[in-house]
Amino acid sequence: MADHSLPQPGPVSAAWQHLWRKERPWLAFLLILLAVTVIDPAQFAPSVAKVASALVSIAPFLAVSILMAAWAGATGADNLIARAFTGAPAMMIVMGALAGGLSPFCSCGVIPLIAALLAIGVPLAPVMAFWLASPLMDPSMFVLTAGVLGLEFAIAKTLIALGMGVLGGTIVHLVIRVGGLSNPLREGIGNGGCGGAKVRAPTPPVWAFWREPARVVKFRLEATKTFLFLLKWLSLAFLLESLMLAYLPAELVTQTLGGTGLAPIAIATLVGVPAYFNGYAALPLIGTLMDQGMQAGAGMAFLIAGGVTSLPAAIAVWALVKFRVFALYVIISLGGAFTTGVAFHFWTMV
Repeated sequence: MADHSLPQPGPVSAAWQHLWRKERPWLAFLLILLAVTVIDPAQFAPSVAKVASALVSIAPFLAVSILMAAWAGATGADNLIARAFTGAPAMMIVMGALAGGLSPFCSCGVIPLIAALLAIGVPLAPVMAFWLASPLMDPSMFVLTAGVLGLEFAIAKTLIALGMGVLGGTIVHLVIRVGGLSNPLREGIGNGGCGGAKVRAPTPPVWAFWREPARVVKFRLEATKTFLFLLKWLSLAFLLESLMLAYLPAELVTQTLGGTGLAPIAIATLVGVPAYFNGYAALPLIGTLMDQGMQAGAGMAFLIAGGVTSLPAAIAVWALVKFRVFALYVIISLGGAFTTGVAFHFWTMV
């Protein structure tokens, strides 16, 4: 019989196929760095330094989320944690929003924890409530916002953060009930199921997992998988953020967000996504713009839209969930930012 076996790819071809199929974030990361090296060599070192410093800054969150996911999987405690979120949906959504509003996570720092929650079986609705509320407010952010923009602005932003979380979690829950978000997570995140990771059949957890070699292996494999997944997506996100900061002058943002009426609020909502630096750095910018006459509603829309859907955060969300969930996340974020910006504008006019 003739040998019809296909020729095996060479080492270079095999490496490229692996990068394209499994490691597209790293491929994009390398290609972007190559383009920067060719087009603007002076920007190479600052961008690499930005990525490194950003990863170091969220290293504690990464470590906690990685260890939490690995420990939960190895001990079997993931079932217990997931079952804690199987009570009345309304209560779970409200609790998720409250936890998000009190947690000290930025829009990127919250991603490792979200990945861990989804991986251990927490339903998507309360996770979405936490996801939306967490980057917008925390105790230190409240104090700083009150100091820079005033107590009224800080209280309003806190209420908006909680409202965004509850609204987003409720919308996700309702969509799930009509079957619109079956299997929303990307392959390798959580364990599928309607509306996120479903609660698996409960078995007694083994707290001293290190006494069983199989569980030790599971702990190591889960920790490694979670670490590599988060590292590649966050590295790409921070690289893009460094280029945004380098090539998007703050003066352009200042000029774009001026004016009166509803148009500046809509513009601030859209501009907030790519132009948002971080929660603390954005406050002085908005304070300066408001001192120069920008309406408070536009400032609020900028902070809400940018806080939830900043470019690094959006990329990280894209890595965790399928397109329909990502699109719903963006729609809720931008729609909520514009609506609350308009509401706050009219509130300040009273």
